[in-house]
Amino acid sequence: MKAEQLRINQARLLAALDELAAIGRTEDGSCCRLALTDEDKAGRDLVVKRMRELGLEVRIDPIGNIFGRRAGREDIAPVMTGSHIDTVRTGGRFDGCLGVLGGLEVVRTLNGAGIATRRPLVVAVFTDEEGARFHPDMAGSLAYVGGLPLQELYDTRGIDGKRFEDELRRIGYLGDAPIPLYRPHAYVELHIEQGPVLDIEGVTIGAVENLQGISWQEVTIVGQSNHAGTTPMRLRHDAGYCAAAIGHFLRQLARDMGGNQVATMGKVDLHPNLINVIAARAKVTVDLRNTDEALLKQAEQRFAGFLKQLAADEGVKIETRSLARFEPVIFDQGVADLIARTAQRLGLSCRPMTSGAGHDAQMIARIAPTAMIFVPSIRGISHNPAEDTKPEHLAAGADVLLHTLLELAA
Repeated sequence: MKAEQLRINQARLLAALDELAAIGRTEDGSCCRLALTDEDKAGRDLVVKRMRELGLEVRIDPIGNIFGRRAGREDIAPVMTGSHIDTVRTGGRFDGCLGVLGGLEVVRTLNGAGIATRRPLVVAVFTDEEGARFHPDMAGSLAYVGGLPLQELYDTRGIDGKRFEDELRRIGYLGDAPIPLYRPHAYVELHIEQGPVLDIEGVTIGAVENLQGISWQEVTIVGQSNHAGTTPMRLRHDAGYCAAAIGHFLRQLARDMGGNQVATMGKVDLHPNLINVIAARAKVTVDLRNTDEALLKQAEQRFAGFLKQLAADEGVKIETRSLARFEPVIFDQGVADLIARTAQRLGLSCRPMTSGAGHDAQMIARIAPTAMIFVPSIRGISHNPAEDTKPEHLAAGADVLLHTLLELAA
């Protein structure tokens, strides 16, 4: 069979996705493989096993990033693909996993057809992309490109108080490969959209050209605990009210700024968290995103001004802590255009896209020409057990990945 006629095996890809999804599955159908947990280890063990079965050279770096290398005809800079297999606590089957297992299906297809590429191909599994247990998100790929000092990452404490290096060592994935092990000729990441655009428009492939900037903050409010029935409203220093006011402000901020500005209060903790007691303390997380760095800074400044006024009005103390801050990323136009041309050649509908979510690709873009392939998420649902993508769309994305990698590695 000629290379241009190759297609991946849809049933085989679906079986691989189902096999990994069974690890960490919860009663409600979620996938829960928080980074560096026993479930994450089991997922890693499975992927490494499949890599070795495909004849890949497997190496692991001191961050726990996993790389499976398929040799090329020449020992030169490889073309890399991949993603992550860690999840949020209520994750779906495809987030991250499609990029890893889609990459392995590409290798399996090439092996079956006996096709060698000029450049090596590397399938990567990056550590702690979600940031759900250890902040920041995309930690493994960020450290890989030198954006996060290794010792700083090692000393990071998870939401359960455990230290990153200790947990990495405990699960047996503290490797010794150099950082970075490879500087790719190019990097292409296959991913579900995690948004509704492709599904609503009936388009099969998104050629992702850029990615929103992200600002994560933790806001701590210290007020005064008091009786819910006897304390007049005008005399309250209510941390719970302040938390609610922050949520309301964020929605209004996004509406006022319009465009691509989004704002979310994702987590709220109150103390003492009792029905008849005014909250003495509140801790909330704030997620601001925009494709324009100047507008993202404007949102941050407006939020900071609001917090200053809120503290004065309510007689509370408010402190903020940055959890993650990444500028918007412009992907390589040449790689994005290649993805679009490949989709067209395969008879698939395609549109240019902006990613609203963060991905390992945004970090690898610092050291290599990079772009992403999106496939539709049904109703735009992700980070949820209802996350779903049609089988034919999963296969279509993997086919575009296959032929994009083939051209880049030629």
